[in-house]
Amino acid sequence: MVTASRPAITPEVVARFFRALSDPTRLRLLEFLLDTEHTVTECVEQVGLSQGRVSTHLACLADCCYVRARRQGRYAYYKVSDPRVADLVKLANALAADNASALTICERIDVRI
Repeated sequence: MVTASRPAITPEVVARFFRALSDPTRLRLLEFLLDTEHTVTECVEQVGLSQGRVSTHLACLADCCYVRARRQGRYAYYKVSDPRVADLVKLANALAADNASALTICERIDVRI
């Protein structure tokens, strides 16, 4: 049986993993999708951006396997693809809450909000 080789998991690959999560809109979308699936329209209403921008962020999350889409008729329903992603988002929120003061004043992290 031939199996496809997996790319090496290097620090650069892990950094790309976190980079996909570094956008506040993508994090808001992931948090919205943690418990149930939603349409693009519902995601647009939740984050308050245009449909095009939300679709671009959802496509990024889907390309990186954080979410998956299910088509039904003319609608696409998005949800978190792996429970570990939900665990990671919840853990990140808890760690950020515990370190909010330091994160807020940190000058070494380039934050684009």
